[in-house]
Amino acid sequence: MIQVGDKIPEFSAIDSEGNFFDSTSVVGIRPVVLYFYPKNFTPGCTKEACQFRDQYEAFTDLGAEVIAVSSDSPKSHQKFKSAYQLPFMFLADEKKELRRLFGIKNNAFGLLPGRETFVIDKHGILQLRFNSINASRHMAKALQKIKYLSNHE
Repeated sequence: MIQVGDKIPEFSAIDSEGNFFDSTSVVGIRPVVLYFYPKNFTPGCTKEACQFRDQYEAFTDLGAEVIAVSSDSPKSHQKFKSAYQLPFMFLADEKKELRRLFGIKNNAFGLLPGRETFVIDKHGILQLRFNSINASRHMAKALQKIKYLSNHE
């Protein structure tokens, strides 16, 4: 399991546009908020995505990129992004390979995929790992950490 202070391993996935994404294109170059969530179009996940959308400019103004990950298909991600005008990248983890790589466990008696947020600094080092089923807490924790990193790097 990846812990605070660890270097983030390289990974790849397919984005919502069907393009190949390689983590080295952003991780280790600028701060990254990588958040894992259970499923598109569910109430908590929609609320969480919209909170990141509403503060996306605050993240980008601090030089950070936001990337969302779930096991939904690229086509589902595309519909989700379009329905809620979500400006950040979505990665499809249909085989749950990224969840395994990052050590994300299921919540709610193992029934729901876990909800975890990772804040990675511009050097590719994990600075925050936040696990909470409460979707409304993730964006604020991530933005707080990105602001801290921006002031201390």
